[in-house]
Amino acid sequence: MRSPSSVTPSSDTRRGVLTLTGLGVALVLAIVAGVAFGAVSVPLGDVVGAISRSVAGRGSTALADAVVVDLRLPRVLLAALVGASLALAGVLYQALFKNPLADPYVLGVSSGAGLGATLALTVFGTSFAARALGVPVGAFLGAILTMLLVVRLASRRGRVDATSLLLAGIAISYTLSALTSFVLVFERQSMTSVVFWMMGGLGSRTWGHVALLAVMFAAGAIVPLLFHRELDLMLLGDERAGQLGVRVERFKLVALGAASLVVAGAVSVSGLIGFVGLMMPHMMRLIVGPRHRLLLPASVLAGAIALVVADLLARVVLAPVEIPVGIVTALAGGPFFVWLLVRKERLR
Repeated sequence: MRSPSSVTPSSDTRRGVLTLTGLGVALVLAIVAGVAFGAVSVPLGDVVGAISRSVAGRGSTALADAVVVDLRLPRVLLAALVGASLALAGVLYQALFKNPLADPYVLGVSSGAGLGATLALTVFGTSFAARALGVPVGAFLGAILTMLLVVRLASRRGRVDATSLLLAGIAISYTLSALTSFVLVFERQSMTSVVFWMMGGLGSRTWGHVALLAVMFAAGAIVPLLFHRELDLMLLGDERAGQLGVRVERFKLVALGAASLVVAGAVSVSGLIGFVGLMMPHMMRLIVGPRHRLLLPASVLAGAIALVVADLLARVVLAPVEIPVGIVTALAGGPFFVWLLVRKERLR
C-alpha cells in the first residue's frame, strides 16, 4: 500500500470529492434498479409512487406497493448496509495489519461470527427475541474472539507477521466452518435454513433487519470516522505511529472492536458473504489514494453499490430461481484474490 505522504493533498481531495459524488449517484441508481427489477419488474413510476405514499403515511393495498415497500426496498437497503459494513471492516483490517489481503472473510472473522450466530440460534431458539438479540450478540462474540485468536497465532515477538496472519485466518476459518456444520448435525430441523443463511442471502428480510444493522453500522463507523488520521499513521508502522502520538495497542483494540461489530451485524442478517471487504478498499485506494478521510467513505459507498448489484444479479440471472448472493460475490472475489496474490509476489 502506498504511504499517505506520497499523495499530494490538493489532487487527492479533488479526485476524492468527484469520486464520492459519482459513487453517491451510482448508489442511488443501483437502489432504484434493485427495487424496480426482479422476477417481476415494477415500472419506475410505480416505484416512486409506492415510496411516496409510504413516506406520506398513505397506505395502499396495491400489489406494486406491497412488492416495493414490504419486500424489495428493505432487501435492497439491507444489501447496501451489508456491503458498506463489510467494506468498512476491510479498510480497518488492511490498515491495522498493513496487509492488503486482509478482509473479514479471509481472516476467519466472518466464520467466527457465523459460528457464534449458529450457537445462539441453537441455544436460544428461533423466536423473534432470539433472532433480534441473541444472534447479533453471538455473532459479535464469535467475531471478536476469532480475531483475537488469529492475531495471537500470527504474532511473533510482539509483531504480526503478514503471511502467518493469512494462514492462521484461513485455517481458523475452515475449522470454525467445520464446527458450525458439526453443530448443525444435531439441529437437523433447522439445518436447511441455516445452511442457506451461511451461503449468504438476503431473502425474506424485513425492516427490522434493516434497523438492526443500521444501528450496529452507525456504532461501528464512529471510530474510523473520528480517528481516520490515526489509521493513516498506522500505515507507517507501529513504532512510528507511537512516536507520532498514537496509543497503538489501545487504538488497535478499539478499531478491531469496531470492525468486529460491523462484521457481526452483517453476518447476523445475511450470513457469510465473502470478498466485498477485500475488493472494495483496493479499488477505491487506486482511485482516491490511501488517506482514510476519503478512502473510508469511498469504500463504504462502493461496498454498498457492489452488494446491491450482486443481489440484483442473484435474483434475475436464473429467475425465478434465486442464487445465494454469497455465491455471486465469491465468483467475482476468488479471481480477484488470486490476482492480488500474484501482484503482491511480483512487487517483492
